[in-house]
Amino acid sequence: MFALAVTASSLYGAMTVASAWVIGRVTDRVLLPAFAEGATTGAALGLAVAAIMGVAVLKIVGILGRRLFAGIMSYRLQADYRRRVTGQYLRLPLSWHQRHPTGQLLSNANSDVEAAWFFVAPLPFACGALVMIAITSVALVLTDPLLAVVGLVVFPLVFVVNIVYSQVMSPRMQRAQQLRAEVSEIAHESFDAALVVKTLGREDVETARFAARAEQLRDGLVAVGRVRGLFDPMMEALPSLGTLAVLLIGAGRVAEGTTDAGELVAIAYLFTLLALPIRAIGWVLADLPRALAGFDRVTPVLEASGETVYGPDSAPTGGEGAGLDVRGVGFTFEGAGRPTLTDVTFDVAAGSTVAVVGPTGSGKSTLAGLLVRLVDPVGGEVLLDGVDLRRLREGEVSSQAAFVAQGAFLFDDTVRGNVTLGADVDDDQVWTALRVAAADDFVTALPEGLDTRVGERGASLSGGQRQRLALARAVLRRPRLLVLDDATSAVDPSVEARILDALRSSDSPVTVVVIAYRQATISLADEVVWIEHGRALARGSHEQLLEDVPGYAALVRAYSPEGVLA
Repeated sequence: MFALAVTASSLYGAMTVASAWVIGRVTDRVLLPAFAEGATTGAALGLAVAAIMGVAVLKIVGILGRRLFAGIMSYRLQADYRRRVTGQYLRLPLSWHQRHPTGQLLSNANSDVEAAWFFVAPLPFACGALVMIAITSVALVLTDPLLAVVGLVVFPLVFVVNIVYSQVMSPRMQRAQQLRAEVSEIAHESFDAALVVKTLGREDVETARFAARAEQLRDGLVAVGRVRGLFDPMMEALPSLGTLAVLLIGAGRVAEGTTDAGELVAIAYLFTLLALPIRAIGWVLADLPRALAGFDRVTPVLEASGETVYGPDSAPTGGEGAGLDVRGVGFTFEGAGRPTLTDVTFDVAAGSTVAVVGPTGSGKSTLAGLLVRLVDPVGGEVLLDGVDLRRLREGEVSSQAAFVAQGAFLFDDTVRGNVTLGADVDDDQVWTALRVAAADDFVTALPEGLDTRVGERGASLSGGQRQRLALARAVLRRPRLLVLDDATSAVDPSVEARILDALRSSDSPVTVVVIAYRQATISLADEVVWIEHGRALARGSHEQLLEDVPGYAALVRAYSPEGVLA
């Protein structure tokens, strides 16, 4: 595409120079003789018109080709880099995403990529303009060397102006790109926290926060506009000053008889044409600071390390639940002063249910993420049927294990769309998953059943209903390991019991690891693992831990009505 665009641009440049030559020849051979003789012939006029029209048609072809191919090239590059950036987002681990605001990531994939390749659209024109300038310079020297030297003094001035412009513009453009990302980040955060903003009456505060950063962006863009507003007229004026100098000196040379009038017309016309290629080069140079600013913001994403590395093994298959072994697992968040998990060891028998219990901040949710490889441990290993999760091929973990978080996320889609997420399954399978998740009753009562749209983030549903749909989404994929990070906290205890019973009593019992606080949840588990300060300190039945572990008993009593234990 670039080669085609440059070829078309070069054709345009060559025909532009040729048009000056044609006009010069028409002036010498048609116009001046007609003025001298008082008459001309139809053949002479026809030939002049044909020559001018022929050059004009070729110029049009060059313009169309340049714009078409340059546009295709620019949009292809932007699309390619957006795919690279979003592909990198998918490869990078969850820990990397937690360190980067969502608004910034959106800006990287959108406005920063666009800015990085914005200069590409006029680049073929600028390359063709160089061809045009080279042809024009040769034509000028061949026509009248003295006038050519007078006029071509303008080119060093153009490059000096552009060097100064780039130095002045670059920091301003960097600042503007950063502010674009910050405005996007604040907007996304405010929209995402709409419930908090509304319920706590923070509309004015959020509006003021957004307005302050938007005003900074406005001022930054105004500063960019001021520099460009000074630069563009200078670039426009330089070729005109060259043309004026050529006309002043050339008129004297025509009067002296050292230059023909046609040659002066051709030279003057060539210099008027040079304004456009110089402007095209200026467009590229003017966009380079913005492109560099965008590229500097995209490059760290493309060069980010820590992507999830997959192994060569396939996950063991079978109809039963998966066996799970956690051996000496440790994990520390980047920049954290102390480890979140230290030497955590326990195992879960296939088809059984284990509750992981511990006080807030003990590392339970981090452990849940490790069990389905949202993150990798810094020490130890997590084994699924005896195979380290890090040795499994891409997609193998998600085909065997499912994770349901406490904060259930639903898309602005139908119930069916939220449960299937595009999977090719029939409605009978969807209803089966809904029954296991105890969601079939309320879905049946919805106005359009499976076709009912639930609104953004499931706004039309209760918290418990959202959790049950998220659970049905996981169950539909028939995982052999199901990890629930307090995913039934908004569900009635009786409904929760139905769900766990359905998971254990199916034809293929699922291995369940549930992060739990409530005694109603814990009592349904076959075993309990007690985690405190990032360590697995005890394991056993609910009754055993109540007797042997004071911290466990205190936590469970705190979450039981009036401290009464069943």
